[in-house]
Amino acid sequence: MNRLLAAALLCTALSMAQAAERWETLPATPPVTTTSKSGYLDVNGAKLFYRVVGQGSPVVLLHGGLANSDYWGNQVKVLAPHHTVILLDSRGHGRSGRDAQAYGYDLMADDVVALLDRLKIKKADVVGWSDGAILGLDLAIRHPERVGKIFAFAANSTTDGVIAGVEKNPTFAAYIDRAGQEYKKLSPTPDKYDEFVEQISHMWASQPSWSDADLKKIKTSVLIVDGDHDEAIKRAHTEYLAATIPGAGLAILPNASHFAFMQAPDDFNAIMLNFLGQK
Repeated sequence: MNRLLAAALLCTALSMAQAAERWETLPATPPVTTTSKSGYLDVNGAKLFYRVVGQGSPVVLLHGGLANSDYWGNQVKVLAPHHTVILLDSRGHGRSGRDAQAYGYDLMADDVVALLDRLKIKKADVVGWSDGAILGLDLAIRHPERVGKIFAFAANSTTDGVIAGVEKNPTFAAYIDRAGQEYKKLSPTPDKYDEFVEQISHMWASQPSWSDADLKKIKTSVLIVDGDHDEAIKRAHTEYLAATIPGAGLAILPNASHFAFMQAPDDFNAIMLNFLGQK
């Protein structure tokens, strides 16, 4: 029995040693379960899906590339009691359609402005992840009068801020596969995922391409945030953003990656709520 017990304990120890670190995991997509108003709007040639949840000062949540607004489920729960939360499936993503215009951050940022216009919201804070964080910075540069605070998680301002070969990282590859499955369930063009990825990849190959001068135009309050094990964004680039944007803060989440908002939602939410405040 002692030998069996020792063997069992050894196996358990080995299993624990081999278990993935938190930053290597991809938790299930946390759907938005809080009661919301949803609909579609024809914006800049595309039929875009949006949701509005909660009450209070407005906050727009902008998801990452290939994803959809469901990914913000953990954040909606804590934001809705204090804020009017606006969720958008970016053009061509999730439930939203698109037209023949090439993907571009300026175009998608203009979509956000058009949505705010339709909802009669003059100004909103922005929480963005990856492409959504880039859109937040784009809004701060090109539409400063429409945004308040910008919580930019896992952003880049130039293409060389991205880690080469990120698509081969096991966690990121699993995300790409999951996003494809979700696309088939949600999209009005469910059989076009490969085409969608190819088209948006053209945007990623050349955008964004902001200079130091562009970033220094930002006058609103910005918090640059990332996980300490981000598979996609170089740490040096994250630190560069925080150092270059006037007055920007920097927060690095421990034991978390490009998907920290799902891997470490309590840590992520605490920093987010502290930055945005409860207005």
